[in-house]
Amino acid sequence: MLKLLLTGLILGAVCSGCGKHPAEKDGTLAYLALGDSYTIGESVPEAERWPVQLADSLRAEGIDMGAVRIIAKTGWTTDELAAGIEAADVTGPFDLVSLLIGVNNQYRGRPVEDFRPQFVSLLEQAVSFAGGDTNRVFVVSIPDWGVTPFAAGRDRAAIAAAIDAYNAVKREETLKMGIRFFDITPISREAAVNPVLVASDGLHPSGLMYQRWVSLILPDILTTVRN
Repeated sequence: MLKLLLTGLILGAVCSGCGKHPAEKDGTLAYLALGDSYTIGESVPEAERWPVQLADSLRAEGIDMGAVRIIAKTGWTTDELAAGIEAADVTGPFDLVSLLIGVNNQYRGRPVEDFRPQFVSLLEQAVSFAGGDTNRVFVVSIPDWGVTPFAAGRDRAAIAAAIDAYNAVKREETLKMGIRFFDITPISREAAVNPVLVASDGLHPSGLMYQRWVSLILPDILTTVRN
């Protein structure tokens, strides 16, 4: 069952806000979150998804945020996210666009260098959704699922090394385009000794871990939306 959560064999499409969604017309900021199970918050309530927590935190700081538009599904790889974006037929511009993808490429054993051009293509698409403004786009690193109970009996060191290799590519290509990169992987690895950071499925982050991610991301994003 848990294996299916990563491989994407479970159905249950998740595209919150599918369809054409241009930026809000009344001054409300529009946020588009692109990704996989981590973006849609597999095994946590909707309110605990990290993009939703980020939007709520921005509202608490006085920022007028609209509902988060999410294009994500458990198990998606880079090519599947690209297909999901095309199917959703989303238009911008959006005031914020986030991208968190890659864990399922790694899980399926795909070469990291095959991941690179697909990630770059998604990153370019994210920038286009932000009206060409790279300041409005940010990338989140891949968390390390190898520390979770789901990975018991697996080569945790090998998983960590593979995650690091994927994240190195993500960081390199993201910074090359002048886009912000938030490294939440160290936080994810705290789950090895802190089980409350893992959701009830034994694999995905809990709402508390997502809160930790938001605490890292929020200050920089708050500065961006206030400028």
